[in-house]
Amino acid sequence: MKKLEHKDITWIDFENPQAEDITYLQENFDIHPLAIEELATPTYQPKIVQYDSCLFLSIHIPLFDTEHRTTYPGELDIILTEHHLITSHRQSIYQLGKFMESLEKSSAKKKISFERTPMHLLHDIIEVLLDSCFPRLNHIGQKLDYIETQVFADKEKEMVFEISVLKRDILNFRRTLKPQRSILESIVQKNHPFIPTDIKIYFQDLIGTNIRLWNILESQKETIEALEATNNSLLSNKLDLTMKVLTIFSAILLPMTVYSNMLAMSATIPFSGSPHAFWIHAGFMAIISLTTITIFKIKQWL
Repeated sequence: MKKLEHKDITWIDFENPQAEDITYLQENFDIHPLAIEELATPTYQPKIVQYDSCLFLSIHIPLFDTEHRTTYPGELDIILTEHHLITSHRQSIYQLGKFMESLEKSSAKKKISFERTPMHLLHDIIEVLLDSCFPRLNHIGQKLDYIETQVFADKEKEMVFEISVLKRDILNFRRTLKPQRSILESIVQKNHPFIPTDIKIYFQDLIGTNIRLWNILESQKETIEALEATNNSLLSNKLDLTMKVLTIFSAILLPMTVYSNMLAMSATIPFSGSPHAFWIHAGFMAIISLTTITIFKIKQWL
């Protein structure tokens, strides 16, 4: 458990809360039992619930799994009381820890965030978490540029896997980010003692940030789908060309194979007594091949 205090406001953060942490909240705070239960169990959908003694929120933060190279939702549960902001998360959220550390080190920053209400502090936290998404999207944009370069540098096969990985990352990012807008809109629309009227305009700004992130993701989704279609088209053309070459070789060799099989079935091979028999039959095969190629060109199959 980590705790930050300034004047009448306290921020308590739990990472992977245990039974003793839940007991601590039950014994020291006037929090509705249902909110405590929500804090102790995973919440798969973002939600905001009003209680008389507190306000419960559950939001999901886009986190990145470096091993599997994809985004996944990190749950952040929040309880607001009149003087307390309680956050709980099962995964380590780097941006949240860094923000808390910056407040510990800077009394000026702490004063700005803690001067008014817990909801103002929550606004600062969500703002930090949303702003941290932009560098990730910039990295995705750089990856898109790299894939585009490789696709047109005859690296289509190598890019099939890279396109699939990046496409999954973008889709998971979108799936995590989109529902959070409804939570921000709910905060603006709700009338609750712990939601000051003056904070709502700031959450409107966060909604605008969410929309900007979504628009970037929408553009990146369209780009990766276009690159995937282009890559598949180039691969298909290469495969068609390979099949065409193999088919032509087979068609040219077929008459020569038939000719050689006919000679093998003959009791007496023509020109067998001639010392130049091999070259005579090789010449006939060459003529047959040239005739086949000529026919193909006349038919415009080559």
